[in-house]
Amino acid sequence: MDRLNLMIVFVAVAEEEGFSGGARRLGMSPPAVTRAIAALEAHLDIKLFNRTTRFVRLTEAGKRYLEDAKHVIAAVDEADDAVTGINAEPRGHLVVTAPVQFGRMYVMPRIIDYLERYPKTQVQALLLDRVVNLLEEGVDVGVRIGELPDSSFKALHVGNVRHIVCAAPSYLAKHGIPQTPDELDKHQIILASGISSSSEWMFTKDEQPLLMRIKPRLIVTSIHAAIEAAVSGFGITRLISYQIAPQLASGELKIVLSEYENKHIPIHVVHREGRHASVKIRLFVDQMANSLRANTSLN
Repeated sequence: MDRLNLMIVFVAVAEEEGFSGGARRLGMSPPAVTRAIAALEAHLDIKLFNRTTRFVRLTEAGKRYLEDAKHVIAAVDEADDAVTGINAEPRGHLVVTAPVQFGRMYVMPRIIDYLERYPKTQVQALLLDRVVNLLEEGVDVGVRIGELPDSSFKALHVGNVRHIVCAAPSYLAKHGIPQTPDELDKHQIILASGISSSSEWMFTKDEQPLLMRIKPRLIVTSIHAAIEAAVSGFGITRLISYQIAPQLASGELKIVLSEYENKHIPIHVVHREGRHASVKIRLFVDQMANSLRANTSLN
């Protein structure tokens, strides 16, 4: 097996954290994968994995080699794409990241469409509520909610969301609709600590920031739990607009204090861009961007 293919096997085993998982990804037998890793380690004269009966983990040398191997494979893919042209069928492994709930609602359906349309591709979806370093973690495409720092990555603006205060119509009918942020003191507040652990909510009045300290009656660590509590009529909560788009559309939740909302929060699709844009990345980014831009709940 040539060096490039040995690297491909190594990356698959590393990312799947196991020889069997790497074998399944590549359509190889586990013994063949084991022989390939042994050959690579013999060539490099270094141990790439720590193996036990329960797990396979990269050594420190293996972690350093993983990033270099990914760059080599990506460079070869880019060269192939440049030769075969823009109409080439995408193939290979694609790593995509997005926030958990946004990914579940808006990114996963597009990933499924992409996989069904291009059968020679594989996608690894990292749905995480933290900022993933695309370069260090080997991610090809990321969906970011919030202002972007300056970087060398290509970024496409695809929509906007905002923080909104909302409650169920049944709650508002019973307890009244707050007209100003300071009236929130009279209401039962549901705090989703996954959004912010702070008990302060920021509003805008006459284009000036207005900070309100709230006294939550219920604190939850799950966005879904906050939505369920609000829909049940327990109290008022503050979430990001996309998170409750279905409940707003159905009438289960109603927006309050809309005139005090802060400015919109941008959504971007970001991706690494080499000398030649990879076909698999370019087509996925185009599909993702078009879908998000067409979604009325994000624009």
